Amino acid sequence: MPRCPLIWTLLTVAGALLAPFTAAAAPRLPASDTEIVERLPTRAADPRARELRALRAELRRTPDDADAAVRLARRYFELAAAEGDPRYAGQAQAALRPWWALSDPPPQVRVMRAVLLQYEHQFDAAVADLKAALLAQPEDAEGWSWLAAIHMVRADYAAARRACERLTPLVTPLIGVGCTAYVDSLTGRAAAAAQALRAALAADRDAAAEQSLWALTRLAEIEALRGAFDAAEAAFRQALALGLADTYLLAAYADFLLDRGRPAEVLLLLKDRARADVLLLRLAIAGQASGDAAAAGWTRELASRFDAARARGDTSHQKEESRFVLAFQRRVPAANVATATKAADKPETDAAAQRALELAAKNWAEQREPADARILLEAAVAARQPAAAAPVLKWMADAGIESVVLKQLAAQLGSAR
Repeated sequence: MPRCPLIWTLLTVAGALLAPFTAAAAPRLPASDTEIVERLPTRAADPRARELRALRAELRRTPDDADAAVRLARRYFELAAAEGDPRYAGQAQAALRPWWALSDPPPQVRVMRAVLLQYEHQFDAAVADLKAALLAQPEDAEGWSWLAAIHMVRADYAAARRACERLTPLVTPLIGVGCTAYVDSLTGRAAAAAQALRAALAADRDAAAEQSLWALTRLAEIEALRGAFDAAEAAFRQALALGLADTYLLAAYADFLLDRGRPAEVLLLLKDRARADVLLLRLAIAGQASGDAAAAGWTRELASRFDAARARGDTSHQKEESRFVLAFQRRVPAANVATATKAADKPETDAAAQRALELAAKNWAEQREPADARILLEAAVAARQPAAAAPVLKWMADAGIESVVLKQLAAQLGSAR
């Protein structure tokens, strides 16, 4: 197997957390192809840097070798997932340049191209590539894992389950169980999903650290979803103890801590991690909630990044921007928006709530996971427009969602008029 593809599936598809919205200065054309615009944060002695140099050298020696190109692209993408730095994803696409526009590239290129397409929220194109690749190579675990994850983001649970069934014989039991548990957790079987994941972890104590991290993070989220907060925290801490660089894990645990009213712990958790946009958002929320002096600067930086994303026509961060608007452009506490939206709105906050609702609704049209549902419910409550939450309520009923937080927000809709 490549480096546990389901790890990167979780990090980049679930919640679409790592699609970047980094701000840029005024556009400038480099004077030549040799000009260094900025150096990525790897040191010459860093094992990752040595590995990348070796992979780049291999591709230079054999520029027509699709396998070498995919190896380099995958490693760059893994770094983008781990560090939250979008430039690595650009490097990954560059590695595939000779094949990028082909209508029928080799199957391994199609899978890697699909990974990068979904990173940009081009889900239809990604699914088309994956299906074509899997017709040619039906035993490709990576392809099935990505297909399952994209179906999950789009709330096509029957298709996701079928993909998990095709994946399971091709991977370790831990990953196979994890894929099915991912589906079960959002289709009325959250307790069984948590139990299955915990048993699989206990049965595979020698699993690779990346696989354990993925399973523990998923377990933590399932437990938090169903209100088993002590169990969720224990799983989060086990995952952190593995010591792997993991932006998704940090963001998920930061959200858990914010919901528990522990913003000071978020500041410690995410210290020196503001480079990743999704972590900067959590830092700013925690900083505001705890009165940290750096909060104002983080907030300005976030506003600048969102402005830059809009200026270049990037609409892939509507969930994050909706959360930003609710947290910082309405005059309510930011640590727990679900509670804060009960506060009486002032006239000047109504426009912000409406803006947040518009963003959340557009986001829901593209991706439908619990975090997407939550921001739409929060915005509907804040804007006092319960009818806008109808798609989420239908999704909750149809799928059998067991989320404690989502049910609490849904209950607030009746009084949000």
